[in-house]
Amino acid sequence: MSTTDSGPLRIAIRKTLAQSAGEGSNARTVAEVAHSTWCEVTTHLAPVIGAGGVDALFHRSLHITRRSFPWLAVNGHNGNSAALFASITTSLASGDPDAAIEASSEFLLNFIELLTSLIGNSLTDRLLGPVFKLSPSPVSTHGGAS
Repeated sequence: MSTTDSGPLRIAIRKTLAQSAGEGSNARTVAEVAHSTWCEVTTHLAPVIGAGGVDALFHRSLHITRRSFPWLAVNGHNGNSAALFASITTSLASGDPDAAIEASSEFLLNFIELLTSLIGNSLTDRLLGPVFKLSPSPVSTHGGAS
């Protein structure tokens, strides 16, 4: 995986979240959109990589994202990603809408980059392309030349 050109992916994720939340949205709305987007990602991926695979990538992505957004730190969910994401949603809802979009975007970007490193660009694009509603290659993390 080449993450040197993750800019278009970052833009696609942020655009999807911002458009879904709507202009002038509050942090609660952004948190709900982030939760909905996460559920959609899970729905597309679980049949392919299993719930355990999604959970493992989720936890690693959260760990990476908390480096930039330490306020996303949540504890005590015993590996239950659904409960953990509910806590993250609460954290997102209690802050600034722009910060919620940035943190959500960073989390999804980290998740997709980890997924791409495991299953490749092509399969990642096919599985998650519908979530981010861009074409022709909505979630590709490479600049074209490999």
